[in-house]
Amino acid sequence: MFRGTITALATPFSGGKLDSASLEKMVEWQIGQGVDGLLACGCTGEAAVLTPEEHLEVVETVLSVAGDRVPVLAGTGKNDTAATLDLSLEVADTGVSGILLITPYYNKPTPAGQIAHYTRVADAVPCPVVLYNVPGRTGTCMTPETIAELSKHPGIAAIKDAAGDAGRVSAIRRLSDITVLSGDDHLTLAMIALGAEGVVSVVSNVAPGATSRMVRLALEGDFSGAREIHDRLYPLMRALFLETNPGPVKKALEMMGIFASGRPRLPLVPLSEELVPALKRAMEEAGIRV
Repeated sequence: MFRGTITALATPFSGGKLDSASLEKMVEWQIGQGVDGLLACGCTGEAAVLTPEEHLEVVETVLSVAGDRVPVLAGTGKNDTAATLDLSLEVADTGVSGILLITPYYNKPTPAGQIAHYTRVADAVPCPVVLYNVPGRTGTCMTPETIAELSKHPGIAAIKDAAGDAGRVSAIRRLSDITVLSGDDHLTLAMIALGAEGVVSVVSNVAPGATSRMVRLALEGDFSGAREIHDRLYPLMRALFLETNPGPVKKALEMMGIFASGRPRLPLVPLSEELVPALKRAMEEAGIRV
C-alpha cells in the first residue's frame, strides 16, 4: 500500500485561515500528475500549528477530493502519548489508509519509551501505522533495533526515515522486513537502491510528475533513467530547504499559482526575499515555469 511517491502536502493558509480551495486544487493536480499517495498534516503540512478542528478539516478535505484514487496518510503524532492517541483515533475514523506518527518531540524518549508510545497507539487504532523518524525535528533518532522491535507489531506497516543516512536502509533491513520509505528527497534514489520502497516527498509538492517518474524508474531497476531525473531535480531538492520547511515550498507553490498565498503560520515566516531568486533558478532548472 505504501509504495512509490507519497507527497507530504503543504497546507495552504489565506488570511491566517485554512484555504480549502487551494488545498482541493493541490490534491487534484497531484493525483493528475501521477503521485502514488498523499500525506496530510505532516511536518510539511505544519501539523504542529493546526488546531484539532483544522487538523480534521485538512484530512477530510484531502480524502474527499482523493476519493479512492490514491491512498491518503495522515500525520497524527504529538509530543505526548495521550494526545497522540486521541487525535489518531479521531483521524482513523475518517477512513484514512494509515496514520504517520512522528517520534515524540521535545521529550526525547528512550528506545523503551518509543516502543511503549508506538505500541500504545498501534494497539488502539484500526488502520496501519507508519513510524516517522526525523531527528532534525525531534532531537531523537530511532535505532534500527528499536524499529525492528516495533516492526513485530501487526499494526505497524512502514517507516519514513529522514535521518539523513541512506545506509540506514541496510541496517533496518538486516533486522526486519518493514517497508522503508525515504524521508529525504536527495537520498531517495540511493535509498531505493538499498531496498527502500519509495519516498514521502517534499519536492513532489512542486514537481510531482518528475518525482513520480524518477521513483517509478528506480523501483523498476532503471537507475540510469532515474538518475537523469534526480540530477535535474537535485538543485530544487536543496533549494526547498534554503530556510525552514515549508517556507520555500509554499513560496514555490505560490509562484506557480497553485496556492493563493505561500505564507506559513507563525512562528514560521515566508521565505526571505533575498533567497527567492535562488529558488526560482532551481525551479527553472527543474523545468518548472514561474
